[in-house]
Amino acid sequence: MRWRRLRRRCQRVIGGITLPDPFSAQELCAHLAHKRGRPLHLLPLPTPTVPGTPSGMWLAAEHGDYIFHDAQTSPLHQEHIIVHEIGHMVCDHRSAGDDRRLYRHIDLADPHSIRQALPRLRYSDDQEREAEMIASLILEAAGRVPAPTLLSGMLGGLESAMGLQDSRTAGTSCSRG
Repeated sequence: MRWRRLRRRCQRVIGGITLPDPFSAQELCAHLAHKRGRPLHLLPLPTPTVPGTPSGMWLAAEHGDYIFHDAQTSPLHQEHIIVHEIGHMVCDHRSAGDDRRLYRHIDLADPHSIRQALPRLRYSDDQEREAEMIASLILEAAGRVPAPTLLSGMLGGLESAMGLQDSRTAGTSCSRG
């Protein structure tokens, strides 16, 4: 049941986003940059990702946004990473702390202009669940991944009931500022 609430809430958040046809993450980024009135730069991470390092990251700087992604994974996975980071951006998620060590290797004109850094390291908190749901919904709408079926929803519910899946999604919200 909580999964459905999260899904409905995230559908409302992305309801006003027009998806490009044909779909591409790059075109979606261009559309969002125009809609938000600020540049959105889509860049590969400088090194391949390894376990324990981010596969994607959204940086909100003073004069624009940056989405970094692992460019050495499959095209579908790259798209998912990018759209996940878009999920953080459209929900206006906030970082828990300001750890500039996460992006010291990224060459920005003015690294001190960074306002938010949201690396994709873990999937346990509410913001990660929201961004992941938004990525899934956008990729479903674009025809990149299949929508959940009644059976897949029931299996998720069974996993949650058996304690195999964390279903604490109540009380999460995307704030649009």
